[in-house]
Formats: sequence, C-alpha cells, structure tokens
Amino acid sequence: MLVVLPSEESVEKRLNKMGFPLPDLVKPVAAYVPAVATGNLVFTAGQLPFINGVLAYHGKLGDTLSMEDGYIAARICALNCLAAIKSVIGDLDRIVRIVKVTGYVNCAPGFTNQPAVINGASELFSQIFGSQGEHARSAVGVVELPMNAPVEVEVIVEVAM
Repeated sequence: MLVVLPSEESVEKRLNKMGFPLPDLVKPVAAYVPAVATGNLVFTAGQLPFINGVLAYHGKLGDTLSMEDGYIAARICALNCLAAIKSVIGDLDRIVRIVKVTGYVNCAPGFTNQPAVINGASELFSQIFGSQGEHARSAVGVVELPMNAPVEVEVIVEVAM
C-alpha cells in the first residue's frame, strides 16, 4: 500500500495554484450517481467536459475539434472526476493513488491519437499527485458520446480509510 506523505498544501490548494479550481459537482444527466465508494476504492461515473453546467466542447476529434481542444476537454473531465470523488469522500487529501483512468474519445474515422487526447487527464493527475498520480489507463475511440461530447473520462482511486 502506498503511504500519503504529509504535504504543506492541500490538493485543492495545488489545483488553485495551477489555475484549475475544483468545479462544482456535475449533476448526472441520466440514472446514475457521480461516484461510488466501496472499501478503499472510489469509482467515478464517466464525466463529460462540463463547466458551470454547460458542455464546454461539442464534436469529434479529427473532424470539428483539434487535438488541443480534446486535451483541454479531457482535463476538464478529470477535474469533474475529482469533484465527484470529493462528493463521496469529503476531502481530496484522502486520495492515496489514482489507480485507473478510462477515457473515451468521440472521433472521426481514421483518428488514432486517442492516447494524446486523454493525456489531458493523465498529465493533470500526475501534476497534482506526483508519482501517486501515475495510473493504468485505457484510451478508446468511439463513434458517439452523450450530448455530442468529445471526451468522457472515468477514474478509480484508492483512498485512505
């Protein structure tokens, strides 16, 4: 088991310093909850790139959106995942490790840069949590996503009990 080293800064303070304040919890768009804890793991539902209740990007990578758009959308999804996790555990400083990230990329035929798009989420987690933010990952291209979102990200984290 990894040990969380004491830090002078909370996760939320680090996010604020990086210019990424933790967003409000995104309300589910269907019949599910944003996150579920079981044992020392928290699983998030897939999070879309919502900012203040509005989808920040629409469309397909490799068609109407650039790689930079997709990268930023994945980062927004990761922040929404953290908000979902906080809603369950109360304090992001309880996160011991980012275990797994799954990213779905709404992309045009022939688009093969899904891993680079999902790096928007992965690199944010590494910046926030250091080596404890390194994780297993899947980056999958899909034909469509809900609401024509370009990216959806879900996360599994280990938390201190």
